[in-house]
Amino acid sequence: MPLTSSKLSTSLFTFPSKVPSPLISFLLFLILCILGFYSVHHPQRSFSTSLSENPEKFLSLASNFTLSDYLRSLTSHSHLAGTKPSLATTQYVFSHFEKLGLEAHTVKYKTLLSYPQHGSLLAHFSNGVVVNFSLTEKGIAQNAFYDIVQPYHAYSPSGSAYGKVVFVNYGREEDYRALEVMGVNVSGCVVMARKGETLSRVGVIKKAEARGALGVLLFAERDRLRSGGVDGVERGTVMRGVGDPLSPGWAGVEGGESLDLKDNEVLKRFPKIPSLPLSFESAQTILRSLAGRFMPQSWGGLVRVNGGRIGPGPTLVNLTYQGEEKVATIHNIFAVIRGLEEPDRYVLLGNHRDAWTYGAVDPNSGTAALLDIARRYAMLMHKGWSPRRTIILCSWDAEEFGMVGSTEWVEQNLVNLGAKAVAYLNVDCAVQGPGFFAGATPQLDNLLIEVTKSVKDPDSDDKTVYDQWATANSVVNIQRLSGVDSDFVPFVQHAGIPSVDVYYGRDFPVYHTAFDSYTWMVNHADPLFQRHVAVAGVLGLLALRLADDSILPFNYTSYASQLQVHKDILSNLLDGMASLDPLTKAIQELAAAAKEAEVEAKKLIEQEAIDHLAVLNIRSLNDRLMLAERGFLDADGLQGRKWFKHLIYGSPSNYESKLGFFPGIADAISQSRRMSERDGRALIQHEVWRVARAIQRAASALRGELT
Repeated sequence: MPLTSSKLSTSLFTFPSKVPSPLISFLLFLILCILGFYSVHHPQRSFSTSLSENPEKFLSLASNFTLSDYLRSLTSHSHLAGTKPSLATTQYVFSHFEKLGLEAHTVKYKTLLSYPQHGSLLAHFSNGVVVNFSLTEKGIAQNAFYDIVQPYHAYSPSGSAYGKVVFVNYGREEDYRALEVMGVNVSGCVVMARKGETLSRVGVIKKAEARGALGVLLFAERDRLRSGGVDGVERGTVMRGVGDPLSPGWAGVEGGESLDLKDNEVLKRFPKIPSLPLSFESAQTILRSLAGRFMPQSWGGLVRVNGGRIGPGPTLVNLTYQGEEKVATIHNIFAVIRGLEEPDRYVLLGNHRDAWTYGAVDPNSGTAALLDIARRYAMLMHKGWSPRRTIILCSWDAEEFGMVGSTEWVEQNLVNLGAKAVAYLNVDCAVQGPGFFAGATPQLDNLLIEVTKSVKDPDSDDKTVYDQWATANSVVNIQRLSGVDSDFVPFVQHAGIPSVDVYYGRDFPVYHTAFDSYTWMVNHADPLFQRHVAVAGVLGLLALRLADDSILPFNYTSYASQLQVHKDILSNLLDGMASLDPLTKAIQELAAAAKEAEVEAKKLIEQEAIDHLAVLNIRSLNDRLMLAERGFLDADGLQGRKWFKHLIYGSPSNYESKLGFFPGIADAISQSRRMSERDGRALIQHEVWRVARAIQRAASALRGELT
């Protein structure tokens, strides 16, 4: 993508030693004239009044009818990444950008995707009855051209597993410990687990595999009232890590390097035992047939049927899965609104559009919001607006397979993003139900709060999004972007770009099923599409502020405060196992640098209206504010997972870690349990030092000075 740069040549400010003084005076006069012309024709927008005119116009252009129309079109058929039907959705989004008059283009990648060919589940009950369970969902009409993919786990190995069934609850470490106490061994059995919040599909299968299970059946408990009485089956990926497995760390471009499918680097990304998703109804049938020990009272929930037995057996199942991994072309789509004053600084808004089926919630509620933001920006442009900085609207492909589209693009553009990206704003399952939720890197907390105070709450007449958000949580709860579950991952955890993720509602019951449709959205999640309006309003205003404020609205004092909270939690967890003095000193350094930046920003705001040279100082401060987040990256990455480079926010390798931050320290704590006390303490202390150095790098970047 040839995004142009606008630069003042440094040669204007470097003079030979023998240049005549009249010439120097003339050159200085010329520079001041240029800067004066710049100031007149590109007036600086005040930091304190940036939400005055264009944001109000942006909000006034909202249309719930338009959002509804976008979503109806996007969900008219299934559009799994890499399939023929997905091309129609690709063309729809691209045409939308073009019709708005935006500068649109597509970037293609060749990536390894995974599709099912055959799957079956036979159960042999103790009374001699044999049941061939249907793996398709009831009540779903199939179209010859737009067939819905059968429920499956992408990247599951092909194969069969025949053995007794053991129910392992959520498949967590604590669940297996409970089984061991009861004398239940899952080795040589087929494990059945229910999907939980703390452990991903990948985690469930990895733990079962480590204990000698032959295969895994995974089901989700459904809120049948909210699901409309349907019994869906949850599809999903079971690949470890993110991005194309054939091009780990670099982009899968046409003609580029690609690993062999049998390469060890590729194979270690996939599980070694087959798995299948199962409907709750089918899972209950099998649960009722189990004998053996009673499940612990603490397991509870909907699974306590027939007295709550866990097996093994006597029911035997034959799980068979045959899949195909193939290289397919995926398409990322971009619409570029070039900045007038700083075209080489990028504010990115992104959403993936690929879906396992119709994808009304996941992801096309977010896609509809992105298209509506584009529509409103285009209308502002027709009224004469141009952003100060470049805004890029991004429509990612193949997110469902492991954030593939966004990861490939970030890897391909890593240097330019590292030097020029201001922030990334993500939306995925934008509307799942009631309640506003947001995650962010902490320097964006204050901006997020300010913006939500300007957007009307969709579920009340006289409140803002912020009012309801604060009321629902007693205090505003901004999550951190440590998970590996949406397209912010490569931006935060690999490239170190400040990011935000927003959505309404959570844990919707038709997740990754064929019932995630426009009908379900209208009947259950957002009948009047007012929540869609609110999400688009919040995201659109965030981007306007980041693109138009003369001084970037980043607050690193908030970051330092959050790091202090993280350190205090870590201190309680470690209980003296390592010294946290390095962290304490580093956080103090960041807090001091953040305060200095705040003071500098206030002075520049006062100067910019009268001092033409202030524009250069503002540019310098903005660069430091933008680049400070990169300081939290470590070139070596996390131990054993070098692609993940952020030492503050990222997912630990132990899926059940109690830390949602400092992933390297979390990994060290887990590993120390298998080491001598001396070696374990040394490993933890080393990771504490690594984090401290990362915080110091961020503080140094914020100050912008060499030691």
